[in-house]
Amino acid sequence: MPELIFPLDSTKRFTDQAKVGHNRWHPEIPPVAHVKPGDSFRVHCREWFDGAIHNDDSAEDIRDAPLTTVHALSGPFSVAGAEPGDLLIVDILDLGAIPQEDSGPLAGQGWGYTGIFPTKNGGGFLTEQFPDAYKAIWDFSGQDATSRHIPAVSFTGIVHPGLMGTAPSAELLAKWNTREGALIATAPHRVPPLALPPEPQDAILGSVPSSEFDRVAGEAARTAPPRENGGNQDIKNFTKGSRVFYPVFVPGANLSVGDLHFSQGDGEITFCGAIEMGGFIDLHVDLIKGGMETYGVGENTIFMPGRVPPQYSEWLAFSGTSVTLDGEQRYLDAQLSYQRACLHAIDYLTTFGYSREQAYLLLGAAPIEGRLSGVVDIPNSCATVYLPTAIFDFDIRPSASGPTRVPQGTSAPHASFS
Repeated sequence: MPELIFPLDSTKRFTDQAKVGHNRWHPEIPPVAHVKPGDSFRVHCREWFDGAIHNDDSAEDIRDAPLTTVHALSGPFSVAGAEPGDLLIVDILDLGAIPQEDSGPLAGQGWGYTGIFPTKNGGGFLTEQFPDAYKAIWDFSGQDATSRHIPAVSFTGIVHPGLMGTAPSAELLAKWNTREGALIATAPHRVPPLALPPEPQDAILGSVPSSEFDRVAGEAARTAPPRENGGNQDIKNFTKGSRVFYPVFVPGANLSVGDLHFSQGDGEITFCGAIEMGGFIDLHVDLIKGGMETYGVGENTIFMPGRVPPQYSEWLAFSGTSVTLDGEQRYLDAQLSYQRACLHAIDYLTTFGYSREQAYLLLGAAPIEGRLSGVVDIPNSCATVYLPTAIFDFDIRPSASGPTRVPQGTSAPHASFS
């Protein structure tokens, strides 16, 4: 096993650990550990809400999820010799749920969860159709997941970090805040908001000195979106065996990682759409000096996916185009096309007895494939959602005999603000 350089004690809160990570991006957050090119090391990761979501049959914790506290990130880790303009090579050697802890109150101790965030607290990809909070708990058995809240389904997980990235420079951080602030200003009272500005409340900044804390907290970027440094990309294919190339913007690179997922469908469409958990990740790092210029990687990551995804061979696919539910034609609207494909899959799954919310949760958590299939045939783009047929305990293919009904009496926990 590689050296453990960021341990977490499951009996303590994230902020009470021997080494404290962070939940904002800022170049002045000091590294918690130092590594060298060629090193392999292990990192423990806390579930992104630090235990605020519980293994129960209530969705009130999802409804009231403390969004100002996320994400609980492990790091930063300084890489010796890394300089702005380099490419940081990160190999994902191994990862999984919390080691040797298959039961307990924390997600990752033998279980995880998927949530539909309510419109008034985060929202999701289909928030207009699903404005309330719902939750599904998933139990882990080896590589497989099942849920007491979504019957007749079992699938192999595709474990990955939802979030990994390098620290921004001061100049890049200012650029983020300026452009996202300008977007917010176009609709400052929108619910959910168009973007999340810096928020000092609940900021965790590692070992930033108290004399600088308020300033840094007021500048630090939220970790919700992906950006030039990688960040919260939620790419389900960042699994074991992946190699990721990160741009370096500060001396040492200051790599951070967290938001582990047991499984996820493309798009993580419910916002809390993966199976969220804590756990461990083993990494190996190296450098390509001057690699950003050499390979034209001025921003964002490039990566080589791992070769250990679930081996599903049969799929049932649903398509969508750039036409709203009200029949309004949009021009090559790829987001709308993917929304319509997801809604078509949800409608189909309800014919088997699933509620719309159960179907939505399933599309967020299961290893579905999402594709942008056509972008040139004006006025419609075409997006597709591929659902592996083998995850169901029954045949979901259309047939003359009609749909099989799943066992009734099971529902996803629900909570609303009204």
